Amino acid sequence: MVNTSQIREHMEVIGADGVHVGTVDRVDGDRIKLTKKDSGQGAHQGHHHFIPVGLVAEVEADAVRLSANADVAVTLEEEENHKGTAG
Repeated sequence: MVNTSQIREHMEVIGADGVHVGTVDRVDGDRIKLTKKDSGQGAHQGHHHFIPVGLVAEVEADAVRLSANADVAVTLEEEENHKGTAG
């Protein structure tokens, strides 16, 4: 398990494929809260999304690298008041 105390505000969140997923706003329990600017488009735009800490493979100097590719990680994002956005 990754030490979440190493995850800091403004770190880039990167999928296992090297693709940008978001930017850390803060760690909120067992989830990483992403900044609103990385909230996506349409109905997903303008509010925070969360990535489960369980997807974190490692924390590098300035980035959080996930164990899933970016396209998969995005489907596992959770919205502020909901669990999971997939489906």
